[in-house]
Amino acid sequence: MRRSILLACLVLLPVSGMAQGLVTERTISASLAAEAAAAAVEACASRGYRVAATVVDRSGVVRAVLRADGAGPHTVPSSRAKAYTAATMRTGTSQILETVRTNPGAARLPDIEGFLVVGGGMPIRAGDEVVGAIGVGGAPGGHLDDQCAEAGIARIRERLN
Repeated sequence: MRRSILLACLVLLPVSGMAQGLVTERTISASLAAEAAAAAVEACASRGYRVAATVVDRSGVVRAVLRADGAGPHTVPSSRAKAYTAATMRTGTSQILETVRTNPGAARLPDIEGFLVVGGGMPIRAGDEVVGAIGVGGAPGGHLDDQCAEAGIARIRERLN
């Protein structure tokens, strides 16, 4: 009995030491998220594309969504999934797509619930730290969604530090 208690104490000792303290994480504000989404939708609209843009925080939780007038209903969930994928993987969805195509070990990534592995999702960084992500859906090609997502990030870039 004493041996079991001693063993349990030794096993739990490192866990209790690691559980102390707080973790501070930076994430995109609602106002910057809304501004980035609006800039992405505007950039696509200027090219004749009716899209939706979603911005999520660093954990993939939605902060802002904007759907252009006339954009299809499917553009909202696709933009959200692209943003979620980019935020949680910490890289752009076009890069993830390329990895899936060229690396057999990554072939099952599209099977992860909530992921959408097509162009249009980009992480938003403050320095090297991912603080959110933007997803754009509805342009006639992932590379075009990428361009609009980049326009959204460009609009807020100087205020990310």
